[in-house]
Amino acid sequence: MRFKRGVAVTAIALTSVLSVVGCAKDSGSSNSPAGGDNSAAGCKTVDKPAAASGGTSTTDAAAEVDGSALKVGLAFDIGGRGDASFNDSAAAGLDKAIADIGVKKENTKELTATDQESEDAKLTRLRQLAQEKHNPIVSVGFAYSDATAKIAKEFPNTQFAVVDGFVENAPKNVTFLGFAEHEGSFLVGVIAALKSESCTIGFVGGVNVPLIQKFQAGFEQGVKTVSPDAEVVSKYITEAGDLTGFADPPKGQVAAKGLIDQGADVVYHAAGASGKGVFAAAKEANVMAIGVDSDQYNQKTVAEYKDVIITSMLKRVDVAVFDYISAVAANDLAGLPQVFDLKVDGVGYSESGGKIDADTKEWVEAYKQQIIEGKIKVKDTP
Repeated sequence: MRFKRGVAVTAIALTSVLSVVGCAKDSGSSNSPAGGDNSAAGCKTVDKPAAASGGTSTTDAAAEVDGSALKVGLAFDIGGRGDASFNDSAAAGLDKAIADIGVKKENTKELTATDQESEDAKLTRLRQLAQEKHNPIVSVGFAYSDATAKIAKEFPNTQFAVVDGFVENAPKNVTFLGFAEHEGSFLVGVIAALKSESCTIGFVGGVNVPLIQKFQAGFEQGVKTVSPDAEVVSKYITEAGDLTGFADPPKGQVAAKGLIDQGADVVYHAAGASGKGVFAAAKEANVMAIGVDSDQYNQKTVAEYKDVIITSMLKRVDVAVFDYISAVAANDLAGLPQVFDLKVDGVGYSESGGKIDADTKEWVEAYKQQIIEGKIKVKDTP
C-alpha cells in the first residue's frame, strides 16, 4: 500500500458568507451573547456552526492478533524517544503493541538519527536493523523515504514502513503511513481563533518543507473560517535541507518570540523538539501555545510549560504505528487506512488541562463533522 501526501484532501475550502458576531473570549462561555460587535478585540467571528452529528470510525487492529513472534525495529528521526512530540508518538505505538498484542520488548530495538547526518547513516541504521532480523522495521519521518526504499530492495522478505514518507515506484514491501495533518490543524486553528484576544495568531514551523506547510495551511484555514479578520503570522526555523529546525529549542524560542512581538497571543508549532522553545517563549510572554503530534500538556519533558498549552494537534502516529505492526502480525496490510485522517481518528485535538470548555468544543466538533462529511475541504498548501 502506498500513500502520497496530500492526495486525499486538496480542494479549496468552501467558505460561506455568514453574519458576524462578537469575537469569542478566552473563557469560551456558552452564556456569552449570541451577537454584537467586539471591535475592541480587533476582529469578529462567524456564527457558531450547527451542532455536530455522526462521528469517527476506528480500526480494530488488535482483534485476535498475536505479535509475540515479531522482532520490531524502530528508526527514530532527530530527537528520538523523549522529544515530547513526533518520535514519542511513534514510541507510544510500539509500547501499545508490546502491551496489547504480545510483542516482546526484548525483541525490539530503537535507533535514532543525529543532526545533519548523511544519507549513508540512515542506510547503515536500517541495514543494521534488517541484518539483525528485525521485521517489521518502522522509519519515523519523511527523511527516511529514499533510504528505506533502497534497503527494502536488499531485504525483500522484510516489511518496512515509513511515517510521512513517499517514494515513487517503491518496493512492495514498503508501506507509507500518511496523515491528514491539515485536517487536525484546522481544528486547532478554530480553537486559536476562539481563544485569541488580539486576533493575531502565530505559527512556527520546524523546517520549510511541504509536510510542515500542510500544518500551516490547515491551521490558517481554521483560524480564518472562524474569524476572517484575524491575522496569522508565520515563521520557519530552517529552510528545506536543514533538518535541525526540528531539534533546536533555542531557535524555536526566538522564532516564537518574534511572532509574539508582532502581537500573537496564541502560537501553534509544528517543530518537533524545537517546540519546547516555543512553549518557553509563550510562558515568558504570558500568552497561549498549541502543541503538536502528542498531547503535549501531558509530556514530562515540557511539564514546566503545561500551563500555557491550551491544546495539541494530535497526529496519531501512535495509532498508525500500532495498526501497522498489528497488520504485519495478522498478515493483512491491505486493511490499513489509505490515510490516517479525521474519519479514522488519525488526527484530532487534545482536551487535557481543562482549557477547552464546552462551548469551544461544540464549535470544534461541528467543524470536525463538516470535514468528515466533505462539506469543508481543507487545503494542504498555504
